[in-house]
Amino acid sequence: MKFFLDTADVADIRDLAASGLVDGVTTNPSLVHKAGRNFLEVVAEICALVPGPVSAEVVATDYEGMMREAAVVRAIAPNVCVKLPLTLDGLKACKALASEGAMVNVTLCFSAPQALLAAKAGASFISPFVGRHDDVGFNGMALIEDIRLIYDNYEFATEILVASVRHPVHVLEAAKMGADVATMPPAVLRQLANHPLTDRGLAAFLADWAKTGQTIG
Repeated sequence: MKFFLDTADVADIRDLAASGLVDGVTTNPSLVHKAGRNFLEVVAEICALVPGPVSAEVVATDYEGMMREAAVVRAIAPNVCVKLPLTLDGLKACKALASEGAMVNVTLCFSAPQALLAAKAGASFISPFVGRHDDVGFNGMALIEDIRLIYDNYEFATEILVASVRHPVHVLEAAKMGADVATMPPAVLRQLANHPLTDRGLAAFLADWAKTGQTIG
């Protein structure tokens, strides 16, 4: 399973990329607003830090506008993945860009039929939003299970990129279902490494080591 960071915070990306755990990055207009940075500049910086796909989202809602903006973001770096909304115009743009060899991430997916359309349009990634689904009383992880089944039935190459990840259990369940990617806030990636028994065990080892009076090196 690949891990992407869902952020436009370059400092967090730089720190976690050094661990070798970051395979890509996803951004969106809200994350860019939170970062308070110029969109094109921050995407360029992220692309230099992470060799894998970096999703940069268009903000146009019509096909022609999406294609114009896609040309701009594609020029930033070879690892830019154009992020498009799951609308009919977005799917049309997805088909056109995929035909040109561009990576495309179709976002704001909330149903398995939507995911089926994105795969048929040639999307590199489909981004189902599990946390937002949970927020309105649906089981977000059931959506991942349905998409995995449909994609396997028809051998679609589109990768399932689990988005709107809120906690480590989302990542665990996605991995068990065979999702290809989980994109998560930096805090969630750090939480994956945490366990109280690890902390307790380390504290005990260090206390016993201190009693030996030894040093290493």
